[in-house]
Amino acid sequence: MEGLSAPSDAIALLKQDHREVEAMFQQFEQLDSKPEKAKLAAKICLSLTVHALIEEELLYPPAHEEIEEDLVDEAIVEHAGAKQLIAEIEAMKPSEHLYDAKVKVLSEYVKHHVKEEENEMFPQLRSSGIDLEDLGEQLMQRKVELLARMGGKA
Repeated sequence: MEGLSAPSDAIALLKQDHREVEAMFQQFEQLDSKPEKAKLAAKICLSLTVHALIEEELLYPPAHEEIEEDLVDEAIVEHAGAKQLIAEIEAMKPSEHLYDAKVKVLSEYVKHHVKEEENEMFPQLRSSGIDLEDLGEQLMQRKVELLARMGGKA
């Protein structure tokens, strides 16, 4: 979040996170250096872990009450798949067979998840009764807490 202005609501915050991780995946594709790949993959995994946690803790519970339940349930299952890949990537060295492939598959998972959230879930949230300004503040506060605890920065 360095150099970026604070998002105005929950959807803006989450979309900003999406753009940041998409940029990191694109950068990963361009790298040849194993140490640089390892460093960037760790940053991607941290960002996705924090993003998933804030969605699961603060967004999905009220969303489950206000929008199509199937969208929220699918998002939860997609998070579980991504978390499994993140755990595998974190346990590997970049020189190991399938490391790059796992990061690529994680990128594809995330791309699919982002598309569903932004095209289906977010429009429903926008027209729901959820206070997106307040939720955005809660998401940002929790994100800062988690990043501080997990060794990253907001």
